[in-house]
Amino acid sequence: MAKTRAQINRKHAAGATAAVPSGPPAGDRADRKDNGSLILIAAAVASLFLFWYFHLLTLGQMTQLSGGLAMPDMRVGGYDIGSVERLRGAMDDDARGQLSYLHKTAGTLFPLIFAFAWLLLVQLHVGRRRLRWLLWSPVILFVVVDLWENIAIDAMLAQAPDAGAVALASTLTVLRWVLLAVSLGAGAVSVFLPRRVRYPRTGAESSLKNG
Repeated sequence: MAKTRAQINRKHAAGATAAVPSGPPAGDRADRKDNGSLILIAAAVASLFLFWYFHLLTLGQMTQLSGGLAMPDMRVGGYDIGSVERLRGAMDDDARGQLSYLHKTAGTLFPLIFAFAWLLLVQLHVGRRRLRWLLWSPVILFVVVDLWENIAIDAMLAQAPDAGAVALASTLTVLRWVLLAVSLGAGAVSVFLPRRVRYPRTGAESSLKNG
C-alpha cells in the first residue's frame, strides 16, 4: 500500500533523530581525558618540585641561620614555648625576614599547586559527586591550614613568644602534616577504588541488573 507524504516525512524524521548521538563523541571525551592527564602530570611534577625546594632545600638551609635548630614548619610533632624562645634567640631579624619571604613565595605556591593536582586527580578518576567531595575535603582543608600556619609562624616569631600564639602555630603545623598525609591517601583511594564504586550506575546497567 502506498504511503502518504506525511508518513514518509515522519519516517525520515525518526531516522534523523535516531542518528543524532545522545552525548559527545567518544573521541572528544577521550581527548578531554588525555588533556586532563597531561595537566595532572605537569601539576604533580610541579608540586613535587616545590615540596623538595621548600621543605628539604630552603628550610634545611635556614638551619644555618638558626644555630642548627629546625624551622617550625618541619617539626611534625609540634613545639612548645621553650623551643620557640630558643629558636627566636638564635635568629636575627634578617633570618626571620627570610623565613617570612619563603612563606610568602614557595610556602604559598606549594599548597596551591599540590591541591590543584590532587583535586584534578580525583576529578579524573571519580564520577560520583558525593564521593568526589568527600575525597576533596582533606585537600581543601590542607590548603587553608597550610596558609594559616605560615601567617601564624611569622606572627609568633615577630614578637616575644606568647603561649597562645605558640599553641596555635604548633597545632596548625601538626594538623598540616596530618592533612597532607590524608590528602595523599585520598588521591590513592580515588585511583584504586573499584570502578563500580567510583562511577554512578547508568540507567542501562541498572535495567540489566534488575532484569
